[in-house]
Amino acid sequence: MQQIEQLKNLVVMAVADGSLGEPELALLAERCCELGLDENQLQTAIAFGLSNQAAIQLPQEPAEQEALLADLMRMMAADGRLSEPEKRLFSVAAAKMNFDASRVNELIDRLTHCP
Repeated sequence: MQQIEQLKNLVVMAVADGSLGEPELALLAERCCELGLDENQLQTAIAFGLSNQAAIQLPQEPAEQEALLADLMRMMAADGRLSEPEKRLFSVAAAKMNFDASRVNELIDRLTHCP
């Protein structure tokens, strides 16, 4: 999956609860840098996420699918609240990529437990 698509997916999740707050913007800026993207690409991703065309693009490769779900989880937690729209969006994305509850729980465990 292209980095810009990954960033757009994060923006879609960030605005799923109806707002785009400072914690989400900080995580978006951080991921933008990590993905090797610039400020213009971040602005493009934010504009996409706020548009009527906003939708998550699901990758086909298993590693990319897992990376997307991990990023979506981080974005959901960025503001310290898990809203119902965020949970629904995450659940639909996981289901469409054939992640069952045990795979999602395994991913959560990996993300929340430091070695």
